[in-house]
Amino acid sequence: MNRAELADFLRRGRARLAPSDVGLTPGSRRRTPGLRREEVAQLAGMSVDYYTRMEQSRGPRPSRQMLTALSRALRLSDVEQDHLFHLAGEEPPRRETASSHVRPGLLLILDRLHDTPAQVVNDCGEVLAQNTMAKALVGDVMSRPRRERNFTRRFFLDPTARTLFPQEDHAGHARTHVATLRAVAAARPDDPEPAALVAELLASSEEFARLWDEHEVSQRNRATKRFIHPLVGLLELDCEVMISHSHHHLLVVHSARPGTEAYERLQLLRVVGLQDMTPTKP
Repeated sequence: MNRAELADFLRRGRARLAPSDVGLTPGSRRRTPGLRREEVAQLAGMSVDYYTRMEQSRGPRPSRQMLTALSRALRLSDVEQDHLFHLAGEEPPRRETASSHVRPGLLLILDRLHDTPAQVVNDCGEVLAQNTMAKALVGDVMSRPRRERNFTRRFFLDPTARTLFPQEDHAGHARTHVATLRAVAAARPDDPEPAALVAELLASSEEFARLWDEHEVSQRNRATKRFIHPLVGLLELDCEVMISHSHHHLLVVHSARPGTEAYERLQLLRVVGLQDMTPTKP
């Protein structure tokens, strides 16, 4: 691990970004360009002290998960992310499979969606990035351990995941999850990620195994989804799915038509749904 080079690379990456580049309000009294340390720490989901020590060449060796979070926070390109991993003494992530590194352009779009929930997921169902409204709607998924960020796994193995949706919609969601995962597993037979997820769910969920035997296939498309939020109630939202083929990533955006009750409740969510959100620590 090259601590001095890593520290310099982090400082330069932070300095080249403006708050508006990552969806933050610039504020006042900025004597130097770029993001503040606490802003990078917030975006990466780590403590300010942890990040500060890395910039001062005295921090511990960051984990692969932490390096991925820093790559996302600093909007690094694939080449820059590989360099970051090398400086930390780690092998860069393989890109012949579904990468967990979200392209800067996709993150820029996510940051610009201030008034509607949006998140980037991979085709296996793992959440890779969320905007503030998505966290208000479905919770801060990125603060959970990586295993718990996959909404397909959680839907079948964690009963609390289904409380987001009306009970009468559960069967349809289950069928869609299974059919989508079957299509992904068939399309990438040499990728261990979908195969491992399928094996785990077949062994752990009778419902998943029963639906898997039906051999339905589908992909995530535009749909209307209903969410139950504890503060604003039922939200019926249009779900648009935009595909980034290079990394098997999907940008999922939920919106409501102006003038509808769902639109009014979504605007209320902007106000009341973010009050207790704080950055997580490693």
